[in-house]
Amino acid sequence: VDAVEIVRQPLWNNLKQEKGPFDIIGDIHGCFDELIELLVKLEYTYQNGLYIHPRGRKLISIGDLNDRGPNSLKVIRLWMNLVENNLALYVYGNHCNKFYRYMAGRNVKITHGLENTVDEFLSLSVKEQESFRQAYIRFYESQSYYWILDEGRLIVSHAGLKEEWIGKTGQKMQSFCLYGDITGKTDEAGHPIRKDWAKDYDGSSFIVYGHTPVLRPIILHETADIDQGCVFGGNLTAFRYPEREFVQVPSKQPVVEEQMKRMIAKYEELVHI
Repeated sequence: VDAVEIVRQPLWNNLKQEKGPFDIIGDIHGCFDELIELLVKLEYTYQNGLYIHPRGRKLISIGDLNDRGPNSLKVIRLWMNLVENNLALYVYGNHCNKFYRYMAGRNVKITHGLENTVDEFLSLSVKEQESFRQAYIRFYESQSYYWILDEGRLIVSHAGLKEEWIGKTGQKMQSFCLYGDITGKTDEAGHPIRKDWAKDYDGSSFIVYGHTPVLRPIILHETADIDQGCVFGGNLTAFRYPEREFVQVPSKQPVVEEQMKRMIAKYEELVHI
């Protein structure tokens, strides 16, 4: 060999050239009506089955499109169309991952809200089921568990990401992005106990995430949790970047008192750091 040329290729989730502006949407969980209300409030207009911003803003979902809420398939179809038309990005969450594995024919437990999504899916005709299955698998596999955006200034992940893992990929990183900093333990109510990774984050990249619902959005150490528990009766939140503004609409779902108490406690814990 006389000469070797080394060509570096960026990771598939490296979209540093995408600078926005972005509207990043928190956990939707099948709350289709609230999603449409939020898009309208963000000044998106309905055109030929799509929601388009007059000034070219781009949407990003932080995952968990489905489960628990009343209209998971409508939310998924809308977001698939937005992504296909280069109007949106998507990072999949733990509920998305579980539904993907179900769609791929793997053995998963139909619990924690997945039963709602599966019921919607099984109500379709056999032909419609197969068409949706193929489209969803293509959609999911075309996206990522986190995106690097705006020259690395912005990271979007479902449950967050440690600073030292930015720009890296692997099973450990994917698990963190889907589930957060899990300990493997559960509390008295059976909920998984997670470490609050954002408390110790000191990176320069701004990380927008969800997964753990809190009463109100809060910016902490260059991070923002924008899951305000819409499916539990809270709010559906958008984070506008680079403006760093929050836009919300109230939930139309019944209030789940136990979840609201947990959301209040988590917010109070974070706001006093």
